Amino acid sequence: MPLPQRQSAAALILLSGLLFAAGSVLADSPDPADWLNRMGAAVQSTSYEGTVIRIRGGEAEALKVAHKVSEGFVQEKVVAQEGNGLEIIRNGNKVHCILPDRKSVLVEEWDDQSTLFSALPSSEIRFGNEYDVAIVREDRVAGRETQLLAIRPHDGYRYGYRIWLDTETAFPLQTQLIADDGTAVEQVKFAEIRLNQEIHASALEPSYSTEDYRWFNQPARHVTRSVETEWASADLPVGFRAISMHEEKMPGSEAFVTHILYSDGLANVSVFVAELAAGQSQGPSSVGGSNSYSAVIGDHHVTAVGEVPAMTVEQIATTMRAR
Repeated sequence: MPLPQRQSAAALILLSGLLFAAGSVLADSPDPADWLNRMGAAVQSTSYEGTVIRIRGGEAEALKVAHKVSEGFVQEKVVAQEGNGLEIIRNGNKVHCILPDRKSVLVEEWDDQSTLFSALPSSEIRFGNEYDVAIVREDRVAGRETQLLAIRPHDGYRYGYRIWLDTETAFPLQTQLIADDGTAVEQVKFAEIRLNQEIHASALEPSYSTEDYRWFNQPARHVTRSVETEWASADLPVGFRAISMHEEKMPGSEAFVTHILYSDGLANVSVFVAELAAGQSQGPSSVGGSNSYSAVIGDHHVTAVGEVPAMTVEQIATTMRAR
């Protein structure tokens, strides 16, 4: 039965209002670059507690996380919920990895790296060249409203990303590293999370008394100086360029190694060039989404490693040449 004329007019006015409101919301929504800027700020400044499911190499692990940021200083506790009960206690860049089954503590220095997240994109990526980026849809993760942001590469030399950003804070509640066939190579997902609530000091302390544990200090790489090296890839994948070159000493060695860092603005590949020694490995290796490839080039051993597809590190490593 047709609507009476007055009701039809009212329905049209209501529909027009809804369409106008929806258009206003879309128009006012930040573009992907704004979301990436907000995400970067949120990762640096957000305190949180929760449970994370991390999947890599086809294996899943559950982690309890407490992360506190106060005036830029990071304190963190990460506890593996299965296996050996590994605990990671972080105060600034000083990190204690506690292995209760071995009654051991490994002390490391970190350079602002994240325990949970690998390299996250920023708005400075050259989108339109090697990647496209878009807000795909609204979704829910850990009971919170999110915006799904997708980063799609133009070729198979780099991974894609899917990032579920908390609508309120832009904090990444779920991240996926995406292979060329669309499958997730790695995933980090919060099953439950509390954002920007008070975290008591006890939540950041070790669960074990380490007084009788053995302590080991992981030697840090010793960077000597920036150098202009004669080494370069003769067939570098499109979009990558050398952004730093320096010499450093690797842990446990006095020999100098040339370290070249290639980047496309998001994906990074480190190349290490050292004099050839007996027993050095060749060929591919991988852990989750991280791949490496070692090759012998003349009288040098070359290793390329990065969170990129296997074909990328193999092409870079095998085409390194001294000019």
